[in-house]
Amino acid sequence: MTDLLLIGVIVFAVIIVGAFGGWTIGQCLPMHHLTDETKGVVTVSMGVVATISALVLGLLISNANTSFIERRNEVTRLSADIIRLDHMLRRYGPDAASIRDTLRQYTERKAADLFPENPGDLRIDNDSTYDLLFQVEGMLLALQAANPRQQWLIGQAMTLAANIGNTRWLLVQQEGQGVPKAFLALVTFWLTLLFARFGLIAPRNLTSAVALVLCALAVSGALEMILEFEEPFTRVVRISAQPLRNAAREVSEEDPAGDAGYGAK
Repeated sequence: MTDLLLIGVIVFAVIIVGAFGGWTIGQCLPMHHLTDETKGVVTVSMGVVATISALVLGLLISNANTSFIERRNEVTRLSADIIRLDHMLRRYGPDAASIRDTLRQYTERKAADLFPENPGDLRIDNDSTYDLLFQVEGMLLALQAANPRQQWLIGQAMTLAANIGNTRWLLVQQEGQGVPKAFLALVTFWLTLLFARFGLIAPRNLTSAVALVLCALAVSGALEMILEFEEPFTRVVRISAQPLRNAAREVSEEDPAGDAGYGAK
């Protein structure tokens, strides 16, 4: 059982305990505690908690979805920069063949780091992979342009290599920036209060019990989904590896006829 699934199960258990705790208390309370006036006060009070909970859950889902989309876009941008850099090197000519080979190694390793077959092998910050990008930049600096066209291609290639490095650091810095556990516990407490109120005034029959269980499952599932969005490389809801794999396939291709030596004309 993964850590996130365990958190979801714990949240569900706490909420359902609150619901049936309210159910049990409702059976034990004297009738004068269950008058319409008392139920009205409880309903209005819990309405405030329900409003706050709905707003916070909406905010959490929005933030988690935004973070997921940003990381997906960063992976897509990384892939596009790699393909563009490879095309620049093709146009430069045969002198850039060794740089293309190093770029191919970098791309294959980056794809393996971000999208491993075993989720436990995820390595967003892999120094050995980053060293390959440093090698690419060093080899670009060592190129001797023979004409203005090649000089322009080197400048463009250096910019793209820098963009690739920047995207790598963006992915690294975003790692672990999730919902604070104390905040998650507070939201769970609010939801438990709500379900305790539901159980307190719910009719004592099977339909009510099933409704409480299903609602608790839905709410805990929403919190689980928020946590899933925060780890988009290894969970059920994950970023597609296809853009980076497409980039790896692209840089592995041989120079098409007409590309080689283009910059030397």
